[in-house]
Amino acid sequence: MSEIRFHSGQTVPLEMHKARIVQKIRLVTPEQRLAAMEEAGYNTFLLKNRDVFLDMLTDSGVNAMSDKQLAAMMSADDSYAGSETFSDLEAKIREIFGKEYFLPAHQGRACENLISQSMIQPGQIVPMNYHFTTTKAHIMVNGGTVEEIFTDEALNITSNEPFKGNIDINKLEALIAKHGADKIAFVRWEAGTNLIGGQPFSLQNMREVRAVCDKHGIKTVLDASLLMDNLYFMKVREAACKDLSIREITLKISELCDVIYFSARKLGSVRGGGICTDNSEIYEKIRELVPLYEGFLTYGGMSVREMAALVVGLDETMDFEVINQGPQFIAEMTRQLQERGIPVITPPGGLGCHLDAKAFLPHLPQTDYPAGALAAALYIASGARGMERGTMSEQRNPDGSEPLAHMELVRLALPRRVFSLSHVAYTVDRIAWLYENRALIGGLDFYEEPKVLRFFFGKLRPKTDWPQKLLAKFRQDFGDSL
Repeated sequence: MSEIRFHSGQTVPLEMHKARIVQKIRLVTPEQRLAAMEEAGYNTFLLKNRDVFLDMLTDSGVNAMSDKQLAAMMSADDSYAGSETFSDLEAKIREIFGKEYFLPAHQGRACENLISQSMIQPGQIVPMNYHFTTTKAHIMVNGGTVEEIFTDEALNITSNEPFKGNIDINKLEALIAKHGADKIAFVRWEAGTNLIGGQPFSLQNMREVRAVCDKHGIKTVLDASLLMDNLYFMKVREAACKDLSIREITLKISELCDVIYFSARKLGSVRGGGICTDNSEIYEKIRELVPLYEGFLTYGGMSVREMAALVVGLDETMDFEVINQGPQFIAEMTRQLQERGIPVITPPGGLGCHLDAKAFLPHLPQTDYPAGALAAALYIASGARGMERGTMSEQRNPDGSEPLAHMELVRLALPRRVFSLSHVAYTVDRIAWLYENRALIGGLDFYEEPKVLRFFFGKLRPKTDWPQKLLAKFRQDFGDSL
């Protein structure tokens, strides 16, 4: 993908691929959307995909595969043990990350489970630039705690800081001084800081963090699931990376990490995941758990067809013209929303465009789950399914109190090579209409609330009849239109 300047002077993203296989989608009526939302308990995760027009819930496992990936799947060596396809994948991991050992898993949270069981002792702390929901849950289940040591700029909604995903070095030093290095299980980077707008970290910050960890004998772990976005931002935003190839940047990142894990549902556009390391001791600890939780060591819960596609997908991840599509589409959507005065996270990050639900719905307290309410309202108004990334995505404290999230975001993921700019324009138009009518949107309250990861399958109800009023206003303004 490239940014092309039109004769008018406007610069827009231009897809560097063509569609050869398409999938039909449908747009049901607003009345059907309201009924579907009620059935789903006002949780967009529980919507049936047949009722969704534009699925912007996530980019996990829903990116479009390339023709070369599909072709590779046809020649996979279908074997339970000792598959040649696994050997190809293992070799590709060594080539791209420069790590000696590789263990496959069925997806990213499976890797989190294996790493947490192997590397965390009860009472230990895992400092990180920001938590992810499943990561935090696995750490806590294994007796650890999470300490977020992001920079002060990270939580500024509107910002020009290019690397809001950086770790604060002073906070890291202070944490080690307070608790002692033996209390630190490892320091974790998340490429893309999912919950604060997909914001990247810099290579320089990684080097500074690694220097602190080396001084104190602390291991470093990277969640590379959203690495392709972070690589793009390093390449275009960091002076030291501008003249480096994507492969060269990847190897420099890898050299700073003791362990790298990833969800191939994001990195490589297939279903699967894996862990790689040069540390034989860590490898041997984790290896014992793979057959117990995932499958044999040469498939780890992945089909060999997925492995074959992942080999190609990892190569494509090293192609700048492939990895730049997501961030450029997100930047374009962010630009269009900003032009209409709609509050969004800036600078645009990876994974998706993020609406600031606090500013969008200032009349709702966080205990009313404004991001969840806005996601529900957007679906009713448009058929587009986004994801709540706010207080609803947290879980209650042991005493039952509600921890308020740092941010209340609605993430509109833009899976790679899936949507067109007309889809973006339609969604922006419906968001703009919602913003004009934002006073109609009310709060939500749980009536089925799981204790862990409640945002996945908990159910809520509106506190008033605001969804019906929103639908009535839609019909008033749009008539018979969908």
